Amino acid sequence: MNPSTTPESWASPRHRSAVTWVVAIATIAIIFDGYDLVVYGTILPTLMNDPGELGEISAQQAGALGSYALIGVMVGALTAGAVGDYLGRRRMMLVNIVWFSIGMGLAALATNVTMFGLLRFFTGIGVGGLVATAGAMVAEFAPPGKRNLYNAIVYSGVPAGGVLASLLAIVLRDTIGWRGLFWIGALPIVILLPLALVKLPESPKWLVARGHEDKARRISERTGIPMPDADEIAAERASVEKVGFAALATRRYAWGTALLGMMSFSGLLLTYGLNTWLPKIMEDAGFNAKGSLSFLLVLNGGAILGGLIASKVADGIGPQRVVATTFGLAALALILLTLGFPLPVLLASVAVAGVGTIGTQVLIYGFVSNYYSTSARGAGVAWCAGFGRLGGIFGPLIGGALISAGISSQVAFYVFAGIAVLGGIVTFFVPRARVTRAAPAAAYSTVQVS
Repeated sequence: MNPSTTPESWASPRHRSAVTWVVAIATIAIIFDGYDLVVYGTILPTLMNDPGELGEISAQQAGALGSYALIGVMVGALTAGAVGDYLGRRRMMLVNIVWFSIGMGLAALATNVTMFGLLRFFTGIGVGGLVATAGAMVAEFAPPGKRNLYNAIVYSGVPAGGVLASLLAIVLRDTIGWRGLFWIGALPIVILLPLALVKLPESPKWLVARGHEDKARRISERTGIPMPDADEIAAERASVEKVGFAALATRRYAWGTALLGMMSFSGLLLTYGLNTWLPKIMEDAGFNAKGSLSFLLVLNGGAILGGLIASKVADGIGPQRVVATTFGLAALALILLTLGFPLPVLLASVAVAGVGTIGTQVLIYGFVSNYYSTSARGAGVAWCAGFGRLGGIFGPLIGGALISAGISSQVAFYVFAGIAVLGGIVTFFVPRARVTRAAPAAAYSTVQVS
């Protein structure tokens, strides 16, 4: 470790400012990922009730449309993982900000179900690239003792975007329509891209890992971000002979990678399943349109607050036990939703469910971002985001299939609770990363090389 920095300190005010900009830009990008995730759920009742918008949409078609974007996210995340560890973090962020924005704008112009589904897939590719790159960036810029917290701040952008989508749908859906809500999702190309071009540096750790020490040193001098010290450079070069996805298949990472993928699969199945179908389930249970949307607001609001608190705990005791606990909270909360409690108890249960589903996924991204060395980090986060999106694809499909079959919302909640239990069990079996040098225990429970 650089002697000028401790896990809780900064090398200089410029260092702190540079990292703050990186975290802010990554967070805004992920907010729009969350917006994209939830805005579809907010407009789904409109599209299903008004065939004049895109045509007749059945419950099964609606679930499939929700999954098209997630298939795109999987493709985008895996693509970013394949090339991101070679091309760099900054370049991947810029490309995917543009890609995502164009996709949202074009989706607002869709005139039929097929066109809308294809554009949702296209948009998802950009979302996947952003999700896969943001975690790798934050893990390489943040001081060790703040990595789980900063990852949680960035990935709390997902539920924050959900809150934004829910609020805007409540206030503006009747005024600007679903197309207007999608145009809002295209704003990153106007408000975020110029900021990223000016304020987002390349990662010195990535540059060093790729052998570009002179470029890394120039960025370090300009931004105040410390260069990796000699021990870190030596450990990085000795620890990973392969780069990107090839490194994930090595004995060092293979088993952990498989289990982390299953954790993400479970977390994203719950996240996307609930965000897509909770308004419809609550509307069918007798709540009016705005009342059903309020459950979505509470779900994502609970995820933000609970995720940040849990990440602070994870920086102290490690993320593994915290993730297992939040999966358990999700299962408990989902079961409580089936017991016919009064509205205040239902809202509290939905908030806890938000912590245990969306909030858990935030913690998983932080866990994964810090599990791998620099040469494999982009691929590791991409694998987590990409394979995990298979769960996201199944979430809307499972909800659609259950509703189409006339099965009660109680059964749907039991199914989701069972998946949360399985996610918690898988978490316990993730092995520690192999120790290559001393690292602060408080930084994360799996000792890293970066």
